Amino acid sequence: MDKNSNKSQDLILFGPPGAGKGTQSEMLCERLGLFHLSTGDILREAIAKGTETGKLARQYTDSGKLVPDEVVMKIVEEKIGEVGGNGGVLFDGFPRTLPQAGSLDEVQERGGRQIKLVISILVNDNEIISRLEGRRMCRHCNRIYHIAANPPAKEGICDVCGGELFQRNDDRREVIQERLKTYYAQTQPVLDHYRKKNLLKEVDGAKDPQEVSRQILAIIA
Repeated sequence: MDKNSNKSQDLILFGPPGAGKGTQSEMLCERLGLFHLSTGDILREAIAKGTETGKLARQYTDSGKLVPDEVVMKIVEEKIGEVGGNGGVLFDGFPRTLPQAGSLDEVQERGGRQIKLVISILVNDNEIISRLEGRRMCRHCNRIYHIAANPPAKEGICDVCGGELFQRNDDRREVIQERLKTYYAQTQPVLDHYRKKNLLKEVDGAKDPQEVSRQILAIIA
């Protein structure tokens, strides 16, 4: 028997902004009963609850500084502990840096867990820019539209509540390009880390969401 067969097996999902990672995370958690772990979400939760680590994180966020890796990892380890040994975890866009990847390896080993697969959703930059630059959001109900793929019945007006549609600042071309540069610079060493472990699988994120889901589930199966 595989010495790791009794370990809780977790997944990591990567993808640039606009790759559809949120849609796929939701599908995987629903289909496979995984706990969705997003570092942004659990940092906000720890700060809101006022845990000791959350208070430490707040010292950085309140001053506009990035929360150090060691603080992020403490909160991640606490959350994994809450999930327990019988539940799988989907790490959404985490780890973001090579030091975080090394620390996660250690946390997994201490907790009797292992990463089963690392899935990277591939979408070229032009497609990403097209997806994000054309996105519009309702100021009132936050419903999302796209000027080409999913336009409202009346330009600039939400079909549901009649609210004004607007383009978020981070959906402007120059901002998207910077976000992509940051993503590639941070993520490439992490992907290489998992590639060396023979854990990395890539899927074509340019296809429709249902087809991307089928690709991912086939890899997992």
